[in-house]
Order: sequence, then C-alpha cells, then structure tokens
Amino acid sequence: MNQSPKDCRPYCQWRVRTRYLELGSRTLIMGVVNITPDSFSDGGQFFGKDEAVAHALELLDQGADILDLGAESTRPGSRAGDPASAAVSAEAEQERLLPVLRGILKARPQAVISVDTYKASTARAAIRAGAEIVNDVSGFNWDPTMAATCSELGCGVVLMHSRGYPDEWRTQEPLASGTVLREVRAGLINSLRDALAAGISEQSIVLDPGYGFGKRFGENFELLGHQEKLLDLGRPLLVGLSRKSFLAKALNERSSDSPEKSAQASRETASVAALVTAILNGASIVRTHTVRTAVDAATIADAVLRKTRNLGGGDWGA
Repeated sequence: MNQSPKDCRPYCQWRVRTRYLELGSRTLIMGVVNITPDSFSDGGQFFGKDEAVAHALELLDQGADILDLGAESTRPGSRAGDPASAAVSAEAEQERLLPVLRGILKARPQAVISVDTYKASTARAAIRAGAEIVNDVSGFNWDPTMAATCSELGCGVVLMHSRGYPDEWRTQEPLASGTVLREVRAGLINSLRDALAAGISEQSIVLDPGYGFGKRFGENFELLGHQEKLLDLGRPLLVGLSRKSFLAKALNERSSDSPEKSAQASRETASVAALVTAILNGASIVRTHTVRTAVDAATIADAVLRKTRNLGGGDWGA
C-alpha cells in the first residue's frame, strides 16, 4: 500500500459487510440518527421508532451516503463506557435500535447503516439485522470482546479515539500544550493494532480522531488544525464535528448574546465551517446532523481539493 502525500486525501475502497464504499473521490456524508431520549444534540426528538425511521429516510433523501444509528448517549457526564454498568444496558440498547434498523432497511434495502455502539453484543445483533458498519467510539477499548466480534462479523469498523470515559471528561486535567495530536495518534495506533491482531482486514478500517471525546475545548481546534498528519497512519479519516460544544464555546466568547441564544443560533454555521476545515485537512467521511447543508458544503470543499491537492491521487489499495 502506497502512502499518499500528507496533504492528499487517500483514494481507496472501504470494505464493509456486503460491499465496498469508494472513498476519496468525494466526501461521503454520514447522517446521524439518535434513538435516545437524552441526546445532547436533538433531545430525543426522534426517540420513537416511527419518528426515527422517518427521520432516517429523510436524511437519505437529502443525500446521506451512510446512516449512523445510536441508541445510547455518550455525551459528557454520561455513564457510558462500561458495558456491565452503563446507564443503558445492551438489551435496552437493542430494543431501541433494532426496530429502527429493520424499519429503514424494509423501506430502503440498499441503505448503508452504521451502528454507533461500544458493546459487542449490540454490534452482533445489529450486523445480523443488516447493518454494514460498527462505529465504536472507544476504539475497541471499552468492551474487550469487540475486536474479535467485528472480525467474526466481517463488517466495516470505525475506530474512534476517546480519552477516558464520559463521566471523567469534565474533570480531566488538560493535555500539555502541543501534545493532543501525539495523544490521539498513540491511541489510534493501539486501536488499529488491536483490530489487525484480531484479524480485521485493514481495508475494513476507518479512523476517527474523536473530537470532543476527552479533549478540552482548545485542544479540539489544535487537533483540527493538524488533522491531516494522521493520514500517515495509513487509513482514511472520518470526523464528527456537528454541534460540538467546543464550537459553541468559541462562538460564545465573541458574542454579546447569552450563551444559550448564541449556541442555538450559530452552532449549525460553526459546524459547517468545522466540517469544511476537516475535509480540507484530509477527512473522507463527515458525520453530521444536517445532511442537506453538509452535502452542499462538502461539494465546495471537494471542488477545492480537486483543483489544489490532486484529490484521489494516493493509491491506498483496491
């Protein structure tokens, strides 16, 4: 596998459960479907099965290439992280998730569905129900059986970097200045090694820097500014920046409005700005709550890459 230049997004085929997804020629859009009553971003607006399915189909109509279904909130302060004592058990997670997954596939059999879970039993149930990808925010660190499970299932995987657990994030010591990229790189290397050691094909793996997951506010901007340096790990990047609190904090610091008003009015605009920055710094997939806007923004970012960075020029395998 040839390494592409650090400023060139890779071209490759991402092997998921039943197909290959082309990465690099354009940004793929992953639409978020939160099936939780306590999501930080949409407050349980789509918690019911019918509402969640309808929302998912709307995202597909707006241009989502992948749907990412999550049935447990990993917001800061939550008890997510330990499958044995999480606020949402595997059984409850599956009761929320599987009817929505099946409803989407009944309406759109060719839909590509990712499942946002760190629990191996939920991953197994979802893949058997037709999902293609497991998106593990812990990078295989919170459930020791997840790597072997994903290898057995033959699904695509997203390995995200998380520093600590959600109930620790608000009290964690900040990283030393200039070290966040090194911290993320080391964590992703360990997750990648675990995945490969378990027998997961390199072609099935995408990496996620994990914005907001154990990174304090300014650390996220530092990471975003140097994100392209993670491409030398040899795998494409997926990023989730949509509605992150560090974006709202940056807006609040320069706004005369109340923090609540500023966050509500401007966080979507900030999300688009961050999304474009991430694409220009090497992201192949962006995870978003607002698909139609993300499609338009990614189209412009992709046009810039085509003219300036030889988009798709790196050969990362068939």
